[in-house]
Amino acid sequence: MTWARAACTHPALSGVSRAHLGELFADLAAPWEAARQSALREARGGVRKRAAGAGRKPKLVFYDRLLLALVHLRHQLPHEVLAELYDVDRSAVSMAIRQVRPLLAARGFAVPDRPGLRLRTLEDVFAYAESKGVELRLDGAETQVRRPQAGRPGRRAFISGKRRQNTIKTTTISDGQGRMLLSGVVRPGRMHDQTAVRTEGIAEQFRLHPPVKSQVDAGYAGLAKEFPDQVTAPPQKPKDDACDGDKWAWNEARRRQSSAQICVEHTNAELRQWAPLRRFTGRRETYAETHLAIAALVSDRSAQRPTRRRTSTELVLVRDRAC
Repeated sequence: MTWARAACTHPALSGVSRAHLGELFADLAAPWEAARQSALREARGGVRKRAAGAGRKPKLVFYDRLLLALVHLRHQLPHEVLAELYDVDRSAVSMAIRQVRPLLAARGFAVPDRPGLRLRTLEDVFAYAESKGVELRLDGAETQVRRPQAGRPGRRAFISGKRRQNTIKTTTISDGQGRMLLSGVVRPGRMHDQTAVRTEGIAEQFRLHPPVKSQVDAGYAGLAKEFPDQVTAPPQKPKDDACDGDKWAWNEARRRQSSAQICVEHTNAELRQWAPLRRFTGRRETYAETHLAIAALVSDRSAQRPTRRRTSTELVLVRDRAC
């Protein structure tokens, strides 16, 4: 047990630094114990009848359960492998992951330069962007999932028209430096990004927060048409018979827009460093919780990057966009 614990605390296995691991343990130990006591009270049907400390002792303490959940989220190792590593039954590992994963998913997203503050909903993100004058970056991402069984209702809903695979789509929101503010808005792979904007309330948030501005890709062109003063999308490509001046202007505008949007692409790339978000092999019902747990961990690291001042070139680009 001591050897397994020492091995799992290595950042190469857990995906987090040892300092970050200590912070997670301090934040989640009390909620886990409260949830455990609540479950035990419900199972007993009343208050505890035996003295505290009596009865069978669990082989895995909370620290070990947290490590098992982190290693599973980082590398998507089978439960049998982790059970062999800790010399416990497979069911103990499965239970540990089921207990810790919701706690990680409920933590929310860290805010740059604001330790202790967490964002959990779209409303929180847009309120923060309006109060701090942050220009948002929106982008969608797809993760391949297992193919539903034949004859199951809604089977075609997961077939992505872009990747021609069974996928689940998510929406990622970052600031201008690629620091994650929110990642979620889970929907089946067949649903278009613009449809998600309508169904998940992103468009409504722009309507409620007029000062908030954002950069988006071509998938959100409809959002840019609806909010031209707030949302900037890639310019439309000129026709083949257009003059060279129009084509050059389009290339230059497209290059500037790509430079402003690339940071959220890097944010999605940070999520892909975790194996479940490259190809998810678990049950699709647990994907949303898994995605939120991983994204919250990634936001903790990205929020620690210091806010950098804009260079003279970036100030010129901002002035040109405003003009």
